[in-house]
Amino acid sequence: MDARLPIIPEYVTVHLGAPNAQAPNVTVPFIDYITNVASSEIYPTWPENAIRANIYAQISFVLNRIYTEYYRTRGYDFDITNSTAFDQSFVNGRDFFENISEIVGEIFNSYVVRQGSVEPLFTAYCDGVEVTCSGLSQWGTVSLAEQGYTPYEILQYYYGDDINIRTNVPVENVTASVPERPLRLGSAGDDVRQIQIRLNRISDNYPSIPKIAIPDGVFSFDTEAAVRRFQEVFSLTPDGIVGRDTWYRIQFLYNAVKRLNELNSEGVTLEEVTDQYDESARPGESGDQVRNIQYLLAYLSLFYDSIPEIALDGFYGPATESAVRAFQETFDLPITGEVDIATWDVLYRTYLGFLETIPFKYTEGVVLPYPGVPLRLGSESDTVRLLQEYLNFIAEFYPQIPTIQVTGYFGTQTQNAVLAFQALQGITQNGTVAANTWNEITTLYRDLYLGSRLNEGQYPGYEVGM
Repeated sequence: MDARLPIIPEYVTVHLGAPNAQAPNVTVPFIDYITNVASSEIYPTWPENAIRANIYAQISFVLNRIYTEYYRTRGYDFDITNSTAFDQSFVNGRDFFENISEIVGEIFNSYVVRQGSVEPLFTAYCDGVEVTCSGLSQWGTVSLAEQGYTPYEILQYYYGDDINIRTNVPVENVTASVPERPLRLGSAGDDVRQIQIRLNRISDNYPSIPKIAIPDGVFSFDTEAAVRRFQEVFSLTPDGIVGRDTWYRIQFLYNAVKRLNELNSEGVTLEEVTDQYDESARPGESGDQVRNIQYLLAYLSLFYDSIPEIALDGFYGPATESAVRAFQETFDLPITGEVDIATWDVLYRTYLGFLETIPFKYTEGVVLPYPGVPLRLGSESDTVRLLQEYLNFIAEFYPQIPTIQVTGYFGTQTQNAVLAFQALQGITQNGTVAANTWNEITTLYRDLYLGSRLNEGQYPGYEVGM
């Protein structure tokens, strides 16, 4: 399932048999697939409103299979079968009825959706004579059309009043949803947010999987813990990394607990699939994302003479662009001056490589670099303990920052202390300690520590507030 609204695929891959049958696949244009199914399942002599209602149901059915990757999450290499025991009737190579082709050409980029949800409704249907079901009756649509029902009213009759027909849906090439690179500690973006949302919903049914406190698209320690436990529960390698197998297994379970492939689906809301992240940073931009990039570049400049030192000002100006270009040249990346996914991945992995040799334990007066993974509500590690020590020392000089217990667990007390510090420093108040906030904390800690150790009358190099 993509992290976007559903689209109409250019092509559909059909398995010519039951899912497990040794049968070939055929790939056909989506519009031809729908025309084939409609020509195979209904009669061209039916009332036009009945034909249209059936085609809407047929479109929504296959789009549900594609959007949820129903078969691909099960390890198959096709979108749908032609077995009517599982899916729709598709007769490879058959001729089409002219009037059905014309109607499909008008409405093929539309589908049925439950109000408040975004996924194509699993529009279950049957012929209504030889087979009956809880969804649409194909022969029943004829009777309703003869009574004057419109296509929409026919669909409401079978699927409920709370449905809409989404029209003019874009037609695009649909690719597999699995990310190009495995998701792990430090990863960020909409793919991470999708995993967090899904794991939190799955944990409602499997409570041994811990909740992720803030599904914000940042792969932190609580996300790793949830992924690792999910892998243990479902017999996957428990490495805490979301590769292809774990991605599809999470999606499979998410579809199941949400009943997305059933008529009574729990539904997927727009908020769940709205993209929130730009996957690259470029000249002219500003903000915390830029500061985090600057922090990593500045740290690596200490070890690579080819990378110039830069200020952590949060603005992607000429100096930052020059440092990015130098980094890309140093590591044989395309020299664009922009931090895309590939550049970020190498930048982050290189930074982590240096951190592996550093023990993150508190030693009075010693400032350690950013641990590489954002610390936030639910995090638990030695780096959280280190953070708490820094904050408590700063709180001795700034009473607006509450003191906290040094436990190594990032609970609400630690979050409140972080928020108070961010307010004090005038930086984004989100309660999360990423590179920018860590740098501000450690810089102030170092200055206060050195200032508190000065001899009487010795100038500390900054104004000491009281």
